[in-house]
Amino acid sequence: MSESWSAETLLAQALGEVESEFGGVVPPIHVSATYIRSPDNSYPAGVVYGRDDNPTVRVPERVLARIENGEEALLFASGMAAATAVFESLPIGAHIIAPRIMYWGLHKWLSDRAAIGRFSVDFADLHIPGALEKVLRPQQTAIVWIETPSNPMWRVTDIKLLADTVHAAGAVLAVDSTVATPILSRPLDLGADIVMHSATKYLNGHSDVVAGALIFKHTGELYHRVQSYRHDVGPIVGHFEAWLLLRGLRTLHLRVSKSCENALSIARRMANHQRISEVLYPGLPEHPEYFLARKQMSGYFGGMLSIRIEGGADAAISVAGKVKLWKRATSLGSVESLIEHRASIEGPTTLVPEDLLRLSVGIEEVTDLIADLEQALKLP
Repeated sequence: MSESWSAETLLAQALGEVESEFGGVVPPIHVSATYIRSPDNSYPAGVVYGRDDNPTVRVPERVLARIENGEEALLFASGMAAATAVFESLPIGAHIIAPRIMYWGLHKWLSDRAAIGRFSVDFADLHIPGALEKVLRPQQTAIVWIETPSNPMWRVTDIKLLADTVHAAGAVLAVDSTVATPILSRPLDLGADIVMHSATKYLNGHSDVVAGALIFKHTGELYHRVQSYRHDVGPIVGHFEAWLLLRGLRTLHLRVSKSCENALSIARRMANHQRISEVLYPGLPEHPEYFLARKQMSGYFGGMLSIRIEGGADAAISVAGKVKLWKRATSLGSVESLIEHRASIEGPTTLVPEDLLRLSVGIEEVTDLIADLEQALKLP
């Protein structure tokens, strides 16, 4: 498709992909685990075996690479499979820097792997200017991993500013852009080398797929190591999940826009509620990175926010227990709105405040979502 067409058009038409034999406007699902060789012993279609490759998987990979302005994309069986593939592709003893507060599952995995000597890791508040320089080891740090906006505090990190510092030190910059999505931010255009998505979330957007994605600015050494890791270990996404993911991508721009609009309305309404001590959302002017978010996130501020409830953990859990429309469930980025007491999920080592409720705002009528929160916040 034309280079001049917008991301919205590219997504809606999945780059114009059609079924080759009959001209179906929806690409088919390829379920075969193995593929025939030609008499000359070659593979004419370039597909060998399903552990590492599948024609259905290739289609959303091409779409993601195109809309993120990367050379190549690789899909995985989960966001964690994608993220850990990057770190497992580093040499033994490599030095890693990651956010102090980030997606809990990856934070725990990094800590556990560092504890057995696989690599060393420093956690830092990378959204704070100067924090990176305190832990960066020039010509020794292998990768700096940032998450923006960060889960579940929604701090925003300046990708371009960090990219210059990271590259000057000889390291790779990877960005978890799950919450921003390609609709709001393009980390590769801002200097990142890798962008990661938990495709389970907004990219699919219907709570029926678990998948992850890595998009590489260039197909250099690290790309080939990650590709080899996926080939050898086999954490590729399934063919049906890839097909569902492609279906979800076609409406990404519509879902993200609506979710962002709803989230901003809710954040503004909750900001002065007497039972809420703080609303954490980059779209509020009082947010410390509000102006950075305006510059880096293309007019919207995301569909995620957190609220802190007066009265601590018990009060927060009580509020979550009273909602009727919001779903009490883990995950984010789907069409339905979710609420959860995040500290309960992360356990005793969490750095998340005990009074915090994380809200994933869906595409429902926003007045209904607000009304449900307000009735849940009423004192007995």
